[in-house]
Amino acid sequence: GEVVESGGEVVPVGGSLRLTCIASGLPNDEYAMAWFRQAPGKAREGVSCLAWKDGQTYYTDPVKGRFTVSRGNGKNTLILQMNSLKPEDTAMYYCAAGYRLGRIGCTSNLDSPGPDFGYWGRGTQVTVST
Repeated sequence: GEVVESGGEVVPVGGSLRLTCIASGLPNDEYAMAWFRQAPGKAREGVSCLAWKDGQTYYTDPVKGRFTVSRGNGKNTLILQMNSLKPEDTAMYYCAAGYRLGRIGCTSNLDSPGPDFGYWGRGTQVTVST
């Protein structure tokens, strides 16, 4: 499988941004797709996850109410809509896919750097400017 993310750029505080992730080579819908981020000098952290088979979504506390994850129109496409952006949202954002991960895979990985996700993109930089 291959994962490619896009959409990162420089935005002002309070602005919005939409990230897109496309995964290929996944054999069926028994997987989860997620967004993680890593700021300079900090560990990678979970942002949001979607269990592909039933569409259940999950968010970490720092982004709840501001970010929305959803399926895109294309096959295996994941969208992250980010609103009310803050300086602390500045980070490299990574998309990940995990085969045979569903709801449990989301809940067990979002509070960690995502060790069970086997496919990762190269990241897209989001910078929130003051």
